[in-house]
Amino acid sequence: MNMQEIRGIAKHHGIKSARMSKTKLVHAIQQVEGNFDCFGTATAGFCDQVRCLWRTDCFETSRKPKQ
Repeated sequence: MNMQEIRGIAKHHGIKSARMSKTKLVHAIQQVEGNFDCFGTATAGFCDQVRCLWRTDCFETSRKPKQ
């Protein structure tokens, strides 16, 4: 999902997305929705949240080296 789509979801939830990274923004959305704020933490390649909207992006983000 691209940042424009994520910002649209954030706006729908009343979250101000200015200057937020993709990870931080998705975490904020997950919290508002009452879910675990776990985006990007599936470093072992496993996640039990099979119906998560962010699942595909999460696995991609988890594989990237942390800066």
